[in-house]
Amino acid sequence: MSAKKRVVVLFGGESGEHEVSVRSAASVVDALDRDRYEVFTVGIDMTGRWFWNVMPKEWQGDQDNRILAHHQAVTLAFDPQAPRFVGVDGSLPEGQGACDIVFPVLHGPNGEDGTVQGALELAGMSYVGSGVLGSALAMDKDRMKAVLEHAGLPIGKYLVYGAEFAQENMETLVAGVESDLGYPCFVKPANLGSSVGISRARDRAELMKSVDFALEFDTKIVIEEEIIGREIEMSVIGDTDNSQASLAGEVIPTEGFYDYEAKYVNDSARLVYPIELDDQLLKLLQNYARVTFRTVEASGLSRVDFFVQADGSVYVNEINTMPGFTSISMFSKLWEVSGLPYPLLLDRIIEAGLKRCARRQKRRLV
Repeated sequence: MSAKKRVVVLFGGESGEHEVSVRSAASVVDALDRDRYEVFTVGIDMTGRWFWNVMPKEWQGDQDNRILAHHQAVTLAFDPQAPRFVGVDGSLPEGQGACDIVFPVLHGPNGEDGTVQGALELAGMSYVGSGVLGSALAMDKDRMKAVLEHAGLPIGKYLVYGAEFAQENMETLVAGVESDLGYPCFVKPANLGSSVGISRARDRAELMKSVDFALEFDTKIVIEEEIIGREIEMSVIGDTDNSQASLAGEVIPTEGFYDYEAKYVNDSARLVYPIELDDQLLKLLQNYARVTFRTVEASGLSRVDFFVQADGSVYVNEINTMPGFTSISMFSKLWEVSGLPYPLLLDRIIEAGLKRCARRQKRRLV
């Protein structure tokens, strides 16, 4: 029997999605097969400090500092010849801090946007999921839409504004939105996930309020036209150029839109999976999902979200390279109904990460 793979689940983080990450990581830690994996964890608190073997469930509903007082502060050893975590004081944590692969169950800025991925690569660590470019492209809604549009994928109309322009030229911004998009429209921070900072503007007053709100979370905002249609989601796994798409699911908000509260707090939205679609539409969505995955150079796992209108028109809304693994996560449920149970799904994602990083480490640099 081959030796167990040592997996470090990295979770928490500084973003507004810290709690989502904690919940996701708890699900991953519980589901990893202990006959195949030796599991360790590193928890990142809201100030950016990393702590060895903090269990996600310890953090749920508790104060970080009371928990972290009993755990070793660690960082990455930037030594690609001997990848490992080391104590901030120079000591080695349990297991010498070494692992075969890191599973970064991180959502939002400084986790899902290529920053942690870059740090792991500099440290010589193998890791699960998309690399620096794929993570960064998918996180930035402006750049994501640009590359999807360039690839010929159907996307809705949108406008992009930087913070300085938006704050100093609000009247020009409003005029542009009213001319090109109309109301209602959605105002979003460009670099954030899980619907944090997003609001729906029905008139000029709400638009200005929504712009100010979105700028609390990012220095760039995206304003999108409202598309009336079904919100359909599809999960993707595999390599950038060799991916598989799941069956489709649908998000049915009971009120308003599918915001952060509906996703993670009050479960007010209804998730339906799988949904019955005619074969032609299903194959179209699966193809768009795979093309979207390839276009942003995603790897390992992603969820692609669509709008499908009554007349059959399809729009790609976005791709999420680290979708939630919570108990109400659409990503894992779509694979379950597609014939891939959660523990086996984790196996596939880890295997993809090991293969991708092994290929990368073999490349010639000089």
